[in-house]
Amino acid sequence: MATKILLKESLIPGTTSKLVLDAPHIARAARPGHFVMLRMAENGERIPLTIADTDPDRGTITIVYLVMGKSTALLESLNSGDDICDVCGPLGRATHIEKAGTVICVGGGTGIAAMHHIAKGHHRAGNHVVGIIGARSKNLLLFEKELKSFADELLISTDDGSYGHKGFVTELLKARLEEDKSVAEVVAVGPVPMMAAVADTTRPFGVKTTVSLNSIMVDGIGMCGACRVTVGGKTRFACVDGPEFDGHLVDFAELRRRLGAYRAQETLSLEKYRCHCHG
Repeated sequence: MATKILLKESLIPGTTSKLVLDAPHIARAARPGHFVMLRMAENGERIPLTIADTDPDRGTITIVYLVMGKSTALLESLNSGDDICDVCGPLGRATHIEKAGTVICVGGGTGIAAMHHIAKGHHRAGNHVVGIIGARSKNLLLFEKELKSFADELLISTDDGSYGHKGFVTELLKARLEEDKSVAEVVAVGPVPMMAAVADTTRPFGVKTTVSLNSIMVDGIGMCGACRVTVGGKTRFACVDGPEFDGHLVDFAELRRRLGAYRAQETLSLEKYRCHCHG
């Protein structure tokens, strides 16, 4: 069923945008950690995007995407008032959230948006939420204002030192874990190298660590097998068994290899699309 775009906002010009969609059925059922499948055209592919926020009263969901291939380039060509051909959801397993004390939520890149929904869920459950977000520079940082509206603490790092701590989110995380032994859980959403580094950082402290493997998903219903990942020595599918898993059990080396499997084809498809648009 066609879904109307109520609002489109460019977060990082040319690369990252936020959409607010009119999707009351999804908004009522969605929980932190859930994702949706989008199809921009009748003959287009389906792509998964994690829900960044919901407003059940208004009947809206918010998604954030990075333009990386043909399908996200097609999505970027749409504007407020336009329709997306299909939006299906909510899909995946919702984040397990319970009142546990202090929870640190780490986000990087567009993963900050997905982490935002999870962090809000922990806040509503009564946990003390510490947000840690990072980007290469200040102008690439997402959802700072949104997180500050409810997070008990928000720590920021940039690779170039243009804002907050100069360095990586893992440095802020390690410092916090060293001074606070009461942390119940760490949640990480973002680029695979970042999530792997977070898991390596928390392992010596024995702190429960949850990572979201949404970036590897393709068809979203477990049929294509592209999102196979080894967790604790067993094969799991990110879309139907996750997308969230114990970060200390994920085979990140295998995950990195799988993520790059179709990069050449994805690049070629995007180039052909852009040539067609400007031809």
